[in-house]
Amino acid sequence: MKKIFYMMRHGQTLFNLRRKIQGWCDSPLTDFGIEQAKAAGEYFKDIELDHLYCSTAERCSDTLEIVTENSMPYTRLKGLKEMNFGTFEGESEDLNPDRETFETFFTKYGGESRDMCRERVVKTCHEIMQKEDHRYVLAVSHAGACLRFLEHCYDASKLPRNAFSNCAIFKYEYEDGKFTFVEVIQRVPETL
Repeated sequence: MKKIFYMMRHGQTLFNLRRKIQGWCDSPLTDFGIEQAKAAGEYFKDIELDHLYCSTAERCSDTLEIVTENSMPYTRLKGLKEMNFGTFEGESEDLNPDRETFETFFTKYGGESRDMCRERVVKTCHEIMQKEDHRYVLAVSHAGACLRFLEHCYDASKLPRNAFSNCAIFKYEYEDGKFTFVEVIQRVPETL
């Protein structure tokens, strides 16, 4: 039986606005992030979701509550957390390494590699969708976690860079233990 899995990035946060590295640390949604979540909620108005999940970060649970108007219970899972950036958490994004060294750079500083993050997120999403009564599921997560999961199913380089903007929604089909990427829904503006 084919199931539908939506993975969505949280709304804009204070650290997004201030260009701070935000993995396992947290910061609140901005007013604009709240508006983004409300706009994303319009997409789900006519979809009967049966289960909701999010990362343990408050920026994700707050986004999920806004998107669904807190209409049903949800489960927070550590497996949906963003990549851990170790001692770089909360620091300026200007300190991020170049693309060539990004893959394992943060492991030297108590963080995760991209592969560690990917394995954790993929395992968690499979565990979610293997449940019998899970047919239409929404999981709110983070840009890096969404990208790592997408890379498991699809060539992410085929999508435009802005595909991972705040509140972007990634739609997948799940059948016979396999995820298939369907589309990215870009209904949420990046700016007012």
